[in-house]
Amino acid sequence: MFETVVVATDGSESVKRAVDVGLDLANRFDATVHALSVIDAGEVDASPEQLREELETALETHADAALATVEERASLDLTTDVREGRPAQEICSYARDVDADMVVTGTRGRHGENRLLLGSVAERVVRTSPVPVLTVRQLEPVAERDSGAESAESDSIRA
Repeated sequence: MFETVVVATDGSESVKRAVDVGLDLANRFDATVHALSVIDAGEVDASPEQLREELETALETHADAALATVEERASLDLTTDVREGRPAQEICSYARDVDADMVVTGTRGRHGENRLLLGSVAERVVRTSPVPVLTVRQLEPVAERDSGAESAESDSIRA
């Protein structure tokens, strides 16, 4: 059913689960995996001119590290690529270029912590992708869930 899966990553904590789910999905279907990281050209263009080259180098290093993390976790054939441009547009373009059957992405990336449900990149990919998109949200760490429940219980006991 799935022969080619594109896993989009920016290396953020919230995308790690999406990477794992994408790799698992590809493994189950014996699919080829393409891991993609996009350097946001808008972020570079919005920075002061004297910092652009340094920022672009830092973002390239970060993208390479994100892809290296995917390579470490993968137990199957993997192709990696770094592109520069508008992230959602580049992800969709890449999916077309490799004739992908599915795109897997996290719901929030490096800049998505202030978004309620989907980060802006994930939202745009869902709306514009030529293939199905699997969005994977990061689960709360067990400690946070437990402490939230305990504090709710404590509050109800005190009331």
